[in-house]
Amino acid sequence: MMSKIAVIYWSGTGNTEAMAAAVAEGVRSTGGEPELFTVSELSAETAAAYDKLALGCPAMGDEVLEEGEFEPFFTALEKQLAGKTLVLFGSYGWGDGQWMRDWTERARGAGAQLAAEGLIVNEAPDADALVHCRALGAALADA
Repeated sequence: MMSKIAVIYWSGTGNTEAMAAAVAEGVRSTGGEPELFTVSELSAETAAAYDKLALGCPAMGDEVLEEGEFEPFFTALEKQLAGKTLVLFGSYGWGDGQWMRDWTERARGAGAQLAAEGLIVNEAPDADALVHCRALGAALADA
């Protein structure tokens, strides 16, 4: 039975959107059928119905998740993550990835199983970064 996999992201400049598309390609490369959503397209309840989740959000402000849409979505989803398999990804413009460490800790604290380390890319993903995004998607599908 094929897992239901959703790739859900928020993107301001298109960098995280490009990463999300590559993560979805990685899932497809293993024979999976990912569904790609922007975070505004579904509720936390709908997201929680998927077996596996790839969540993408860039670092904002002082290395935090985007606060208008993504943070409220993740806060609602957090209560439903126990036993879920997921991967986290996003782009950043400055800092050292603290937002990803914090986000990973929250996901693990909620009982999620991370199929791979969180993937962070500085600014726009280059060809090499997109290879890593596809590998992340494949790791999620195979987990």
